[in-house]
Amino acid sequence: MKEFVNVEVIQSNRKTMSIQVRKTGQVVVRAPLWMKKSDIDKLVCKKEMWIKKHLEEFERQKENPENQIRTSPQEIEILVQKAKKVLPQKVAYYAEKVGVTYGRITIRNQKTRWGSCSSKGNLNFNCLLMKAPEEVQDYVVVHELCHRKQMNHSKDFWAEVEKVFPEYKKQEKWLKTKGSALI
Repeated sequence: MKEFVNVEVIQSNRKTMSIQVRKTGQVVVRAPLWMKKSDIDKLVCKKEMWIKKHLEEFERQKENPENQIRTSPQEIEILVQKAKKVLPQKVAYYAEKVGVTYGRITIRNQKTRWGSCSSKGNLNFNCLLMKAPEEVQDYVVVHELCHRKQMNHSKDFWAEVEKVFPEYKKQEKWLKTKGSALI
């Protein structure tokens, strides 16, 4: 963890550990309260290449600001309204295919995520998803619904995604290569 200067560790009442790389270059590690600092350091070292890759991507974006697609507040509002119409229909359709139920659906303008699923089954989606191709929108919906079966990114989780969306890797690749210009 010594190599990454700007690392913030947040320990809270959670079950798993996560690493986030912000566009500012800050690395945020979220960990359970019970986890030892040495175990946190080990995970950060294990994820060193992943962290470096994200830091380099953000640096490239800073160097090429023309690759960033700016969205005005008015456009955000239009995207939110569109997402409120489109995404609940997609969620209802795919929830049946995945075989899960869900709670409330919230649409936001998020800076780092396309979607999320809470342990209570509430789904959050980024309104900027409306700027992505429809297959990408479908993939994000399926991804979040599969978290109703597996609240992790294990092999079992990806097997659930693949059952419903066999070509999910293409959409995931689109988000990684082109999605960063939208967020």
